[in-house]
Amino acid sequence: MPKLRRVTAWFIDFALVLALAAALAVLTFHRISALVADVPGLATRGGLDLLTSRGDVISASEGFGVSLWDKAVGYVEEAFGLLIVVTFLYQWACLSLAGRTLGKGLLGLKVAPSAPRRAAVRAAVTTAADIAVYAVACVLLMEGEFLLSVAVWALAVVFFFLNALPVFSPTRRSLADRVAGTAVTGLGIRTPTATPAARTF
Repeated sequence: MPKLRRVTAWFIDFALVLALAAALAVLTFHRISALVADVPGLATRGGLDLLTSRGDVISASEGFGVSLWDKAVGYVEEAFGLLIVVTFLYQWACLSLAGRTLGKGLLGLKVAPSAPRRAAVRAAVTTAADIAVYAVACVLLMEGEFLLSVAVWALAVVFFFLNALPVFSPTRRSLADRVAGTAVTGLGIRTPTATPAARTF
């Protein structure tokens, strides 16, 4: 079934993203562990703050804790940023060079046309729908913006379905396809003619 092939191809590509996310999670865990292991060094700097605090012990200790937390959060945010960038580059490079990602290639599918600019637009929309907006929601949560995080998370779910559900329409073109002026071939349907707007890409 064409729809099942398209969904299976997405799962393969998303599995690669999850594998990258897992690798980044392990790397980030080790970075945070190394940060905690350096507590004696951090304590020395904290001790200097204490000596210069003029008796304000609470503020000095709070500053030490906040510094440690900020560094840990920074490591996590860097991991999310790298995940987004690498996912975009994977999508863009595969589409612009081969016209297909690994998942689509294994299922005999191809994205056409595969001009670099169209590939970049499609990769950007796909990356945003699959992980980028979710990553922003997670970062907001870590920054203490709970309500905003929930709102962005809801937006991420809506964006994901706006991109995915059109795949089950007669034309089988996702939001990413429509924005980029592309279509997935190899599904047993005719590739729609590019619109005049799409030809400007």
